[in-house]
Amino acid sequence: MTSIRKLHQQLISKERSAVELAEESLQRIDEREPQVQSFLAVMADSALEHAKAVDAKIAAGEEIGLLSGIPIAVKDNMCVPGVPTTCGSKILENFIPPYESTVTAKLKAAGATIVGKTNLDEFAMGSSTENSAYHVTANPWDLTRVPGGSSGGSAAAVASGECPISLGSDTGGSIRLPASFCGIVGLKPTYGLVSRYGLVAYASSLDQIGPFGRSVDDAAILLEAIAGYDTKDSTSLNVEIPAYSDLLRPNLKSKGRLRIGIITETFGAGLDPMVEDAVKQAIAHLQDLGAEIQTISCPNFRYGLPAYYIIAPSEASANLARYDGVKYGFRAEEADNLLSMYKDTRAAGFGEEVKRRITIGTYALSAGYYDAYYLKAQQVRTLIKRDFQKAFAAVDLLVSPTAPTTAFKAGDKKDPLSMYLSDLMTIPVNLAGLPGISVPCGFDEDGMPIGLQLIGDVLREDLLLQVAHTFEQTTSWHLQRPEKFAD
Repeated sequence: MTSIRKLHQQLISKERSAVELAEESLQRIDEREPQVQSFLAVMADSALEHAKAVDAKIAAGEEIGLLSGIPIAVKDNMCVPGVPTTCGSKILENFIPPYESTVTAKLKAAGATIVGKTNLDEFAMGSSTENSAYHVTANPWDLTRVPGGSSGGSAAAVASGECPISLGSDTGGSIRLPASFCGIVGLKPTYGLVSRYGLVAYASSLDQIGPFGRSVDDAAILLEAIAGYDTKDSTSLNVEIPAYSDLLRPNLKSKGRLRIGIITETFGAGLDPMVEDAVKQAIAHLQDLGAEIQTISCPNFRYGLPAYYIIAPSEASANLARYDGVKYGFRAEEADNLLSMYKDTRAAGFGEEVKRRITIGTYALSAGYYDAYYLKAQQVRTLIKRDFQKAFAAVDLLVSPTAPTTAFKAGDKKDPLSMYLSDLMTIPVNLAGLPGISVPCGFDEDGMPIGLQLIGDVLREDLLLQVAHTFEQTTSWHLQRPEKFAD
């Protein structure tokens, strides 16, 4: 699979057909899934039917958009009518939504060919895609390692060449971490820029849908298609959406005096030396390209992790209360009464990590503990937002490693706290509602990808994408492919 623009040119020149693109993607899924296991559902019939309709438009001389006929995968927490939406959980194993998410409706309107639904940590709670009730997704660079989470299936599908682009959701780093681990581009937009309607909620004040691609240009094209105001989402921002991909120019100097701040709190203890070295080299490269580099302190950045693991589980405990076996999904059949049916259904239907977070959240919201935990965490969230506001008064963008380490072996992190530390660099961005992007910037001694995180101010996706594109186009990291799945 190649870039969106190249595939588009092949379609309009009739060098290739949309059916051929869909068949190629489906064939790769068939061949590579036994090793990678990115998907929970493959939509072969509907994908080919859609591709035929795109070819008919081309044959009739109709103009098609950039995404028309382009194969795409979506994370299995976004509703598509007639297709199971499991959220990687046993409790939703038979749930088929009667309505459609706004993002998938927009993809269809743009002509994209949805080839399937991808694996994830159950209800998007995890950093490795090991928490899925169905199977563990492998990292295409090393099949013994994790792809990151919770959008690991979407990232692995792109990195393995099963499809050129995909959608994930990011609550505390669930797009950027898999992008870093899998050596691709992943963007978490400003909170509210992309509608959450039809996205199964984990933590409603943090969740945001965003794109994966092999290049910044692909991510920009996809973001432009899914962004925009939606009356069905009360948190949706009513703002004009620019043509992000048209703004990409591989020259930082054309932007004037670009100021980039290094978040000092993201370097130091716990950061893998090879990750630190690669990120510092990337920062030096940005300086060579004309950016003014300065250090910025965000003193409350370090408190993002504990604040998140009170706020997100608290919201999850409320959002997941609806899964009780009454109206849809899994139901425990042997219960003697309604209360025991609730208990048995949730005990058997939810995995250990989901139950852990529901318990944490319920405790934090309970009488006598609300002020001590939940309210305090929200106050810390405000302090983190203020740190970012102060930082953006001094610089245009912020930079950090995406993750403290490269991808780890599946099964290595049995302690939940050590797993939670994987999101140390990404969580504060969600708490502040800011846009962030991860781009490849190197490899460790084992050949595993390293990601550079760029963070923008609210609604500055244009600048974020511009700088990420410039870095990408003046380096070659994004061109590297996993040896097992090289095109």
